[in-house]
Amino acid sequence: MNSALLTIRNLRKEYRLGQPVLKDISLDIDAKGVTAIIGPSGTGKSTLIRCINRLVDPTSGEILFAGQDLAKLSGAPLRAARRRIGMVFQEYNLVERLSVIENVLSGRLGYVPAWRAFLRRFPQADIARAFDLIDAVGLNQDFATRRADALSGGQRQRVGIARAIMQDPALVLADEPTSSLDPKTSVEIMELLAELSDKRGVPIIVNIHNVGLAKRFAGRIIGMTGGEVVYDGPPDGLRDDHLKHIYGGEDFL
Repeated sequence: MNSALLTIRNLRKEYRLGQPVLKDISLDIDAKGVTAIIGPSGTGKSTLIRCINRLVDPTSGEILFAGQDLAKLSGAPLRAARRRIGMVFQEYNLVERLSVIENVLSGRLGYVPAWRAFLRRFPQADIARAFDLIDAVGLNQDFATRRADALSGGQRQRVGIARAIMQDPALVLADEPTSSLDPKTSVEIMELLAELSDKRGVPIIVNIHNVGLAKRFAGRIIGMTGGEVVYDGPPDGLRDDHLKHIYGGEDFL
């Protein structure tokens, strides 16, 4: 019996007929650790992530999560399933005019009545947890009332991570969370994701261009090229010949 948290079978995505971006991807994702997806731009990494949470509709295939095929859901059942999938975006996707605490609390929007969200009347337990998460992602309490547009890129990404964890997710997807950050902040963000995965037991799938960071912080690496998986294994098994295949030729090395 398959005990994977997420099972992807023959997933295909075509934006244009006969020109697949994803070519029959099949993967099992366990309910633990960090999985890094590497590969050149345009190879389908972000499309794969966005198919999982249905920001992009797959052309065909199955995405089995918590006993449901996400590829077949719509309306209220899809919204309910998405509550358990946190998302960390490359461009942060914060509400710039809102404070840090308000952005973090937006992770609970799927769990509270619309009138409470509109009036920003979240339960006290949610508010206390949001403050705890602000601490957990390395921002002190002074940041809680700062507007998002007053933060640096690294600080914004920390808020985005806190918001994703605030959903109480069974899975977190991170789409190029370090691509807009400097090298030092990139390491800090990957350290934070790995620590949260370990301490809170939340599996994380992260798309990342930096192979060094992927090998350092992920327990599993999936290498993609041309819309297909060409490597799936541990970081220490990723050899130069794999990287040549993934990125094309000697120049990468």
